[in-house]
Amino acid sequence: MGQQRKQAHFNVFLRGSGHHAGAWKHPDAETGTDLDLAYYAKLAGIAERGLFDSLFMADNYSGLGRRLEPFTLLSALAAQTKHVGFIATVGTTYNDPYHIARKFASLDHISKGRAAWNIVTGHSQADADNFGRPGHPEHSTRYDIGTEFVEVTKQLWDSWEEDALIYDRDNERQIDHSKIHEINFQGKYFNVKGPLNIPRPPQGYPVLVQAGSSESGKELAARSAEVIFTAQQTLGAAKEFYTDVKSRLIRYGRTPNELLIMPGLSPIVGDTEAEARDLQEELDSLVDSRHSLKRLSNYFTVDLSEYDLDDLVPVDKSKPYGFSQNGISSRHEAVVDAAIRDKMTIRQFLSRSYAGHGHVSFTGSVLQVADFIETWLAENGADGFNILPPLYPVGFDAFVDKVVPELQNRGLFRTEYEGTTLRDRLGLARPANQHKRLWALGREAN
Repeated sequence: MGQQRKQAHFNVFLRGSGHHAGAWKHPDAETGTDLDLAYYAKLAGIAERGLFDSLFMADNYSGLGRRLEPFTLLSALAAQTKHVGFIATVGTTYNDPYHIARKFASLDHISKGRAAWNIVTGHSQADADNFGRPGHPEHSTRYDIGTEFVEVTKQLWDSWEEDALIYDRDNERQIDHSKIHEINFQGKYFNVKGPLNIPRPPQGYPVLVQAGSSESGKELAARSAEVIFTAQQTLGAAKEFYTDVKSRLIRYGRTPNELLIMPGLSPIVGDTEAEARDLQEELDSLVDSRHSLKRLSNYFTVDLSEYDLDDLVPVDKSKPYGFSQNGISSRHEAVVDAAIRDKMTIRQFLSRSYAGHGHVSFTGSVLQVADFIETWLAENGADGFNILPPLYPVGFDAFVDKVVPELQNRGLFRTEYEGTTLRDRLGLARPANQHKRLWALGREAN
């Protein structure tokens, strides 16, 4: 028998009318739905029909994103779904570990083991302003805080042993207090006594996700993450990133299969390539290119609007990759790297930016999209994809109803859900309670 082919994993990135910059103007878009629970429930239903692993909810603490707060939305969706997982983005710079450990434990219990945490550190001074902080911490400091924050939350989840709840009617005992423990964590940034006031989550820990491709981000992923979202726009860059991050795991006693790498992918799908190209051109025509050129010019020392659209992107005028080190520097690297590798014109650069806002986009027939996914899997550019449909809900329907069956026919995607938890679907082990053995030894010593 031949070696089993790598199976794709998919989650879908929830976002209003879609991820193409012109989506909200398209006649098939459903606008005004950003705050509508029924709309998100419909998207969750499409995800379950397509056997997706999870829904991903981005979040931040400033700006005018028109986003519902993730815990509130995903808890509501958990009650209306059975299988799909829920990835909530929560920042470590403007929260406290106890509060977040409690919320994720609650979401994991409500969903019966389908919660995941997308760990971010925050990205702007506006976040600091909204929380009354004197300033936004420097990039490396934010990641130091984030690393310690994750460790505290894991210890809090472990502060309850699995069998602490006993409901012993005869002896009038609901809880075995000997199996609940203070953590007494004392670190550089946090001092937390514990224990948590809710039992350990069904998955042990919610699945730990990290989004970011900076050096600090890759190291945090290697140390703690089980899924990493990234934004490589070319297969070559994706393969380099994949090899780099997987090779770091050994330093933390981990193996490559303990971390799934899932780049963002915005697929524009048609029954034929011509049909897909027509849809892309229709969506592109809805975007004001002047605003997009102004935004993309932030990556350069020149104004792109002063160039002809058929000129090559002036990559020699790009700002150094570290120019935004106190923001999201990795997205700049991915965007400019793609222009270099693919020798793009400014027109192509614009079109690429419309669809995936920094992630790779691909326009083609059902077979071509399936070929793209198969190639990235086979050549170790990805373990799956964070799907960014260009247009909701029709673009998501097209992927689920056409691309997914083609991948199933190729043996590259599940035909039914495995197990009951998100960890089961992702092939991730349930973490052992890191304190249980030490606590047991302490009881024996006494």
